[in-house]
Amino acid sequence: MDMTFLRASVLATFFFLTACDSSTPPVKTSAPAATVLEGKTMGTFWRVSVMNLDNARADELRGKIQSQLDADDQLLSTYKNDSALMRFNLSKSTSLWPVSESMADIVTESIRVGYKTNGAMDVTVGPLVNLWGFGPNKQPVKTPDQAAIDDARARTGLQHLTVINQYGQQYLQKDIPDLFVDLSTVGEGYAADHLAALMAQEGISRYLVSVGGALVSRGMNASGKPWRVAIQKPTDEQNAVQAIVDINGHGISTSGSYRNYYELDGKRISHVIDPQTGRPIQHNLVSVTVIAPTALEADAWDTGLMVLGTEKAKEVVRQEGLAVYMITKEADGFKTWSSPQFNSFLVREKN
Repeated sequence: MDMTFLRASVLATFFFLTACDSSTPPVKTSAPAATVLEGKTMGTFWRVSVMNLDNARADELRGKIQSQLDADDQLLSTYKNDSALMRFNLSKSTSLWPVSESMADIVTESIRVGYKTNGAMDVTVGPLVNLWGFGPNKQPVKTPDQAAIDDARARTGLQHLTVINQYGQQYLQKDIPDLFVDLSTVGEGYAADHLAALMAQEGISRYLVSVGGALVSRGMNASGKPWRVAIQKPTDEQNAVQAIVDINGHGISTSGSYRNYYELDGKRISHVIDPQTGRPIQHNLVSVTVIAPTALEADAWDTGLMVLGTEKAKEVVRQEGLAVYMITKEADGFKTWSSPQFNSFLVREKN
């Protein structure tokens, strides 16, 4: 795979109103059909559903989408040594490093949410991600010892990364040579927002776009109803629905610990790393879904809240007024919790 690890996601299936509500009569054939375009990027899948495209226009749009996502991957990948991000990571320089406005925006938002979550969302956690085998490095053959964890943690920390704007030029700067920035936690959200911007540029006002677990919608679906999205149950069962939401022109993203893991020394190793301990999370919060004005923002928050665990995450959600849906694993099954802000988007929960 390329930039991102596969992770728990909002279901990529686009649930139209008639698919979500069995009490609603099927729409007759007079309704316009949606055109669905699909492909691969960043180690995951992208999908775009739009209205009223003929075959030629669909082929043209598909090409533009793939080209844009390829460029996004070339910006953010940690699997390509010549990506813009990896050139920064591989440099030992602590001088100002010129970057694009897009890169600066992504890092700025990541740092903002990082401090709001008391460092739980930390894009400098790359050395730990790599140590535990969820980055470009292979999975370890034995559990990393405390010395290796401490060494990796010594090369992390948001305080070591700064975004600087000088005379209209954006820069990143690190104050330790071995800092390794990993933006895979926000890459899908950024790419989904970028696809939404492409739709607007192409004059398309009715769409639902997704990159991995991050989605953005605008307008109405083929039935003239709001786009609805299903949140997946935290199980290995494919397409099991926990809840259905109407994201109403917002971005949505889900982080979970139940899909991307491996077994090592008899233990399940989650891809979600706690920057404070340097180890994969061990608590019973298994899924966090966030709805926000942009998919990038939602993507940043879901990771930080996932790391914090249920009670600390609730404190941040209440303090920041976030639209959040959380699922915890209990002895007798799963328990859900949602904020008042999220409930305004909630259509239905399933038992």
